[in-house]
Amino acid sequence: MESKSLQAELSIVNTSLSWDDYRVVQAIAEAGSLAGGGRHAGVSHPTMLRRLNAIEATLGVRVFERFRTGYVPTPAGEELLAAARAMSELTEETERKLVGQDLRPAGLVRLTTTDTLLVGLLARPIARFRKEHPEITLHVSVSNNVFDLSRREADIAIRPAASPEPHLVGRRLGVIRLAAYLRRSRGGSDPEPRAADALAWIGPAPAMRYEELHAWMSRNVPEAACGLRLDTLLGIYAAARAGTGAAVLPAYLAGTDGDLHRAGEYIDDLDVDLWLLVHPDLRRTARIMATLDFFAHSEEIRQALSS
Repeated sequence: MESKSLQAELSIVNTSLSWDDYRVVQAIAEAGSLAGGGRHAGVSHPTMLRRLNAIEATLGVRVFERFRTGYVPTPAGEELLAAARAMSELTEETERKLVGQDLRPAGLVRLTTTDTLLVGLLARPIARFRKEHPEITLHVSVSNNVFDLSRREADIAIRPAASPEPHLVGRRLGVIRLAAYLRRSRGGSDPEPRAADALAWIGPAPAMRYEELHAWMSRNVPEAACGLRLDTLLGIYAAARAGTGAAVLPAYLAGTDGDLHRAGEYIDDLDVDLWLLVHPDLRRTARIMATLDFFAHSEEIRQALSS
């Protein structure tokens, strides 16, 4: 009897999945492939295959159907995926609440922003922040992708948006204004005004996610006049400084550059708000509060946006 009981207990143990197993299933399902799931999990394709095979062997069911177009969860896989997502949400919520219990303005704060905002607007305020809050370590993720604050990919985001996501709280820092800019002549004088079709232009590449700028360029600049396209605003800015042609750029970046001249009025259609965003579970954490307060009241940011 004791032997049978022990065997039953071992059987229960051997059919139990770990939290990592659920995360493997979620990574594969959301990526649609072993390779994509492996990149998300930070492991190799063979490792993901071994782990999936072990999960299916443990449960005795097939978790994914393998198609040439990718991996699709079976009914059993859908149940595992739902449980994985529920556990993921619970752990993320718990982490946010625990982080929120911190009462001292010290420790790590992860901030995400775009490359253009960092170079043109935030580099100097960040330097000042480090002097005023030496006990806070700031990790800045520079990306033009939108980081998910609810999944703790970052604690704070400073990014342009028409309006913030409803699950976030934030503060509007001001309006980002854009205009067309040209390199000044060698003598430092402004170039003569010319019509758009008489200028060489630098534009956004198709891969660049900036629908408003794409639309403005298509309405106002002849296709033949745009001989160079790049997939980041920072790249467009560098090309304009080199004298390649006219480019639509943020005023906070190009307006303070002595090598560039604003050619025409600001483009009202491209105005966009700049937001300082945080998840509500984190906003009362001391180090998060200190960081939010600093950037919300930065005179350098205010002046750069209003100039």
